[in-house]
Amino acid sequence: MAAAVREFLRSRRARITPEQAGLPVYGGNRRVPGLRREEVALLAGMSIDYYVRLERGNLSGVSDSVLESLARALQLNEAERTHLYDLARAATPSGRRPSVTASRVRPTILRMLDSMTGVPAYVRNGRFDILAANALGRALYAPVFDSPLFAQRGPVNTARFLFLDPAGHDLWADWDNAADDLVAFLRSETGRSPQDKALTDMIGELTTRSDVFARRWARHDVKFHRSGVKHLRHPLVGELALPYEAMELPADPGLRINVYTPEPDSPEQEALGILASWAGTGTVVPSTND
Repeated sequence: MAAAVREFLRSRRARITPEQAGLPVYGGNRRVPGLRREEVALLAGMSIDYYVRLERGNLSGVSDSVLESLARALQLNEAERTHLYDLARAATPSGRRPSVTASRVRPTILRMLDSMTGVPAYVRNGRFDILAANALGRALYAPVFDSPLFAQRGPVNTARFLFLDPAGHDLWADWDNAADDLVAFLRSETGRSPQDKALTDMIGELTTRSDVFARRWARHDVKFHRSGVKHLRHPLVGELALPYEAMELPADPGLRINVYTPEPDSPEQEALGILASWAGTGTVVPSTND
C-alpha cells in the first residue's frame, strides 16, 4: 500500500506545472517534471519534512484536514480525492476492514433483470466479473460471453476480455479510450478494496500478460464508473453509441447494475430491437462461478 501511495502522489505532483499552481518560476533548469516536493508542501501549508513523509507512503493517522489541504495543492478531482482518502483509510490500522463483496446475485435482482426486456442490463462486481445478465445484455456482449478465455475458467470478465482477447479490439469501437477508462476504474477499486485478493491477482495477471495494461496501470489514473456512453462494434448490428448508467446495489456490497438506454427512435434503439429478436425471450443468464 505504501508503494501505491508513493506513486499516486508522485504522479499527481508531476502533472502540475508551477504556472498552473500559481507559483513563480525562477530560472529555466528544473530537474523534475511538475512541482517540486517543497512547492507542494508550500501549497498545502505543511513542512517539507512532513510532505516527504506522506509521499514516502506513510498516510497512517493523517487527519482529514491534511488530506484536504493535499488534495487542493495537487488539484485532485473528485475521483482522485476519494482515492486519496481510500489509501489513507487502508494505511490506518482501524480502517483496514476486510472488503465484503456479495458473491451471488439475489433472486429479486434476477427477476428485476428478467423484467427489463427492452434494454441490455447486467450485474457486475468491482473486478468487472459479469455475474448475471438479461438476454439482451448477453446478446450485446455476446463476443465476451463466447470468448475462449472463459471456456475453462470463469466468470466472464470484461477486463480480461478487453486486454487478453484480440476480439476486444473489434468489440470496442474506441479501444484506447475504453482501455484507459477500465484501468482507471480498476485502480479506484484497488483503493476501495485493498484486501480483495482476487482483484490483486487479476491485476497481477493483466500486468504480466499485457504490456498495454501495464503501461496504463503505471499512470495511477483513477475514475468513477457511474455513467457515460459506450461505443461498441457489434458483429451483428454494427456500431452502437449507447448511454449507460452504472448503479450500486446498496443491499449487495460491491455489486453494480449496468443498464444501457438508447435514445428514442435512434439507430441504436432499432439495433437493439434486432438483437432482442435474435436473443429470443428475455431469460436471465446467471454466472456459474462465484
